[in-house]
Amino acid sequence: MEDIRIIDLFWQRNQEAIRQAKERYGGYCYAIALNILQDREDAAECENDTYLRAWESMPPDRPCRLRVYMGTITRRLALDRWRKAHADKRGGGQVTLSLAELEECIPAGSNVEQTVESGETARAISAFLRTLPPAESDLFLRRYWYLDSIQQIARRYGFSESKVKMTLKRTRDKLRVCLEKEGILYET
Repeated sequence: MEDIRIIDLFWQRNQEAIRQAKERYGGYCYAIALNILQDREDAAECENDTYLRAWESMPPDRPCRLRVYMGTITRRLALDRWRKAHADKRGGGQVTLSLAELEECIPAGSNVEQTVESGETARAISAFLRTLPPAESDLFLRRYWYLDSIQQIARRYGFSESKVKMTLKRTRDKLRVCLEKEGILYET
């Protein structure tokens, strides 16, 4: 079933929307949650919570791209669950490492994830990513959106870990310059 039809079902409050969304995007949402939470049970719960959240938000929301909408909901739910589980812990895990890497190129604030997801910053990052060669953009998204480990990325693309790290470092440096030019990040 096409996304537009699934969205229409959500708007009609037809429960078939949930079944169709699960059939089309269940694996995708589960993979996002599992990559963040590293626990199959938690990932499955997060995936199921995604359908409830979509049900509650449509209407009034009418997403243009259902895949992105569902993925964003899943990612936020998984990060919230991860934060609660790790509230008293420091370090470890790809979430902590990935967000720590991004701290050098986003505006100062108390919450890296919220800053990255804020409208102006998100638009600037999206525009920046469209200027990059596809491979560089893909590496960036794998690390900072999907929260893949350096090892996972290296295996996926057939690169050495040092090449992945260097490419990500250079991309973060370019992003910092871009955000400074946009007035979103100020030189220190």
